[in-house]
Amino acid sequence: MDGSETVAEARRHMAVCNACRYCEGYCAVFPAMTLRREFTTGDLTHLANLCHNCKGCFHACQYAPPHAFGINLPQTFATLRQESYAEYAWPDGAGRLFARNGTLLSLLMAGFVALALVLVAAIQDPAVLYAPQTGPGAFYRIIPLWLMNLLTGGTFLFALLALGMGALRYWRGTGQGGGAPVTAPAVLDATVDILALRNLGGGGHGCNDMDEGFSQTRRWLHHAMFYGFLLCFAATTTGAFYHHFLGWVSPHAFWSLPVQLGTWGGVLLCLGTAGLIWVKTVTDPAPVARQLMGGEYALLALLFLVSATGLLLLAVRHTGAMGLTMAIHLGLVLALFVALPYSKMVHGLYRGLALLRNAREQRAKP
Repeated sequence: MDGSETVAEARRHMAVCNACRYCEGYCAVFPAMTLRREFTTGDLTHLANLCHNCKGCFHACQYAPPHAFGINLPQTFATLRQESYAEYAWPDGAGRLFARNGTLLSLLMAGFVALALVLVAAIQDPAVLYAPQTGPGAFYRIIPLWLMNLLTGGTFLFALLALGMGALRYWRGTGQGGGAPVTAPAVLDATVDILALRNLGGGGHGCNDMDEGFSQTRRWLHHAMFYGFLLCFAATTTGAFYHHFLGWVSPHAFWSLPVQLGTWGGVLLCLGTAGLIWVKTVTDPAPVARQLMGGEYALLALLFLVSATGLLLLAVRHTGAMGLTMAIHLGLVLALFVALPYSKMVHGLYRGLALLRNAREQRAKP
């Protein structure tokens, strides 16, 4: 990354912004910027991942296009973030998957759905596949538990390993292993910033997604997507606990904890992802890195389809449509797990580490 045009452009932008400082109170990026006189590649990568793309600085900047300086920090930082995802991806060479991310995600969706459908059709008699299944273990009459655990468990564990290795590379590559120690108060500050998505509020009034007007829409949609994802994960974890420790086999009753967590999580995920797709279609294109939009649309579509098919499976789980719906949902979940380390989903992990470094730096200030 050291010699990339994006790094050079980001360094030029920071030189201008550090001299101007008009946007100093807009978000966490600018106070972090003022702590530096020179900007290494690691510093620029840190600032790019600290940026939440609220676009307030672009609309406030007197040096934005068509000015000769051409300062467009949201666009430059978005491109630099994508380059950092590729730089720190694991295993080596996997970063190339970010180059055509929209195509990759589309192929994964189609490929894993097709694989799941073929597997289900191959192992099940049509009389079982298309017949209503009820009672404990109904799902496993369609797809055996061992096969489901092998597919989902294997892909999820690989995703966790790849994410963990990428995070470690990012931490070291941005120089976050040195400096002030990571203290409990710094961890608490970063955690609050993550859970509240405070920096999606820009300077306090919201983001500038449509135009120069402020709005909290994108922040609330991110909240819906983020907490919807966590609720769905909690539903899966609770269901696994029920099965392995309490002996309560799914499908569970509608008012049971796993079903309620999954239902509300799915609804929030659908609302959040659909809303963010809409925001991207109507947003001001000037501060947007257009070459990255295909991958972002594809990821939001994948998350929407995972949650929508999960809700559909809940609705048809006692009918003959359960088998095919379950296969499609499983294929989409597998595609999501495989894509986790090689899509924009990694931004949550890198941004969390950037917020932790920022909290540490702010607390270490004299």
